[in-house]
Amino acid sequence: MISFGAIITGVRTPDASGKVDDITLGYNKLEDWLTNPTYFGCAVGRVGNRVANATFSLDGTEYKLEANNDQHALHGGSGGFHKRHWGSAVEGNGVKLTYVSADMEEGYPGELTTTITYSLGEDNEFGINYKATTTKKTIVNLTNHSYFNLAGAGSGKTHFEHEMHMACRGFTPVGADLIPTGEVSSVEGTPFDFREQKSFGAEIGKVDNGYDHNYCVNRVGVAPGHLAHVCTVSEPASGRTLAVKTTEPGCQFYCGGFLDGTNVGREGKAYPKYGGFCLETQHYPDSINQATFESIVVAPGQTYDSTTVYTFGVNSKRRRDD
Repeated sequence: MISFGAIITGVRTPDASGKVDDITLGYNKLEDWLTNPTYFGCAVGRVGNRVANATFSLDGTEYKLEANNDQHALHGGSGGFHKRHWGSAVEGNGVKLTYVSADMEEGYPGELTTTITYSLGEDNEFGINYKATTTKKTIVNLTNHSYFNLAGAGSGKTHFEHEMHMACRGFTPVGADLIPTGEVSSVEGTPFDFREQKSFGAEIGKVDNGYDHNYCVNRVGVAPGHLAHVCTVSEPASGRTLAVKTTEPGCQFYCGGFLDGTNVGREGKAYPKYGGFCLETQHYPDSINQATFESIVVAPGQTYDSTTVYTFGVNSKRRRDD
């Protein structure tokens, strides 16, 4: 990883035959990371995902954000956390990064002090813990924007053959501009249903530009602040697997529908449309403007505290292409 943007520059894991490869999309050169138009690997904040009409209100005061996604705000603005230099220090089995965001930076009130700790566990676990405190009431929704391809980032393959089991029973429908309607709908009978394991490609053609939707994490029986299982993804040819757990109520499954083959990554290889996928744990998009969604407001004296754990593995029962 690098301290600029708190970016995870690579994750290298073995396949079922022991061949190690990078399974995240990214670059070799620092100058490419500095531009990084697709948010590869970066920390996203202050507010990940979208804020409708780049506007929100707190205690009767209206705040205007940068409209960097048509008329909406996306991923904290063009100068969000993904474009900031973070302080860093090794702590135990991880790295702790710190950034102090000034009052009204990118339009958000309050001086926000944020720490992100990346750590490695004993069972092929990669943990991310976010903490933030503020001097004024503000909004916070942090996530990480790594793109995965378990076949290998440079394989040139789409993720269509990846298979996923996701326990989520609901998702938040969106309009044409990807802003939630405010409803929570059942996945049953829709292309969004992954409660029975199926490939990404099985029904992706039924979703305009592929999946880019927030799933409602099944937290039944899981206490607040504790990890809930979100999903397990596997890639049949390599045997690689990825499982996700989080303390968050939502997870954005984004299938890379805005990749277009013009983004050239490691070893000069272009990343095609659907060449990588994201699992962005989060509060629901546009929560500040949706009365029925869980609040993302943080006040002085409170601590925003969120944890996500990615667990990497290998399925020995991989499919052989030869």
